[in-house]
Amino acid sequence: QVQLVESGGGLVQAGGSLRLSCAASGRTFSSYTMGWFRRSPGKEREFVAAISRSDGDIYYADSVKGRFTISRDNAKNTVYLQMNSLKPEDTAVYYCAATGSSRILTIENNYGSWGRGTQVTVSS
Repeated sequence: QVQLVESGGGLVQAGGSLRLSCAASGRTFSSYTMGWFRRSPGKEREFVAAISRSDGDIYYADSVKGRFTISRDNAKNTVYLQMNSLKPEDTAVYYCAATGSSRILTIENNYGSWGRGTQVTVSS
């Protein structure tokens, strides 16, 4: 498995932007499909975005499509989530996850490695 550490969360006003980073340990980062999930207060954890090993496939939840961008830098063992036009409903703990599958997966049970999360709070 790979160890994941998220960073970049914080407090931002509605309409603002944040960029989350997820640093992975190990030398096999490029073999993992990476995903971002989030958990809002009182809700189940939900899929946000995922990017395949080779950047060939990217997929977003409808709620963030057009506002969020997922990317990865395999040389830096890091995956990013650029979040623009943030809304109060984007407030959540954001988690980075990794799966050995080559396919884009949106179900959290398919991901074997998780970070501890980073808090994003969007004020109205």
